[in-house]
Amino acid sequence: MPAAAILPVKRFGAAKQRLSSDLADGPRAALAQAMVADVLASLAEAREVGLTVVVSGAIDDAQREHVVVVADQLDSGQSPAALAGMERAAALGYELAVLVPGDCPLLDPGELDALVREAGKQDLVIVPDRHGTGTNALALDPRGPFQPSFGPGSLERHTQQAHDRGLDFTVREVPSLALDLDTPDDLTALRAALAQTPGRAANTRAALSSLERQLPAVR
Repeated sequence: MPAAAILPVKRFGAAKQRLSSDLADGPRAALAQAMVADVLASLAEAREVGLTVVVSGAIDDAQREHVVVVADQLDSGQSPAALAGMERAAALGYELAVLVPGDCPLLDPGELDALVREAGKQDLVIVPDRHGTGTNALALDPRGPFQPSFGPGSLERHTQQAHDRGLDFTVREVPSLALDLDTPDDLTALRAALAQTPGRAANTRAALSSLERQLPAVR
């Protein structure tokens, strides 16, 4: 059986607060929405993903096949949202889920498929961010027992939990999931990565192009 992808989506107006010194509320929300659109497009292309569970107070209807939306009106945070998505995936009969962020617009469907196939052979796969301290994806059984704990320093927390629970796990770097967007430095890195990967992340490219005048600090 294919995997369910779990995609927590924060309200766009509240997203990416650490970019507020560089981007006003409207442009920041537009960029966040564009990145989510690109992630959804990549999930739709992935052959090993049978369903995407969007957990959000920002999206009422994704208007796509094989997508279900779980309401998160309180914007409870990435970890609680991930748990809510896992619960829905498990209720729908999925035995494997991959938790992905909405701010990795360069997500490659082929790399995601490889991650899902690897995850089917063990209890857990942890995908670190480009700094090697955070976690940008988890592939696991949505029925438990592993509990996601995202945020700063999450890679160490996740690996420690996996050890404590005696799980068979791997920490696997996935290039297209390494770069998420939180800070102005990340924005600079994203622009450079987009220049090297033509054809990917069309919505994010368009959003950044329209924001060109508002990004003097990251040109």
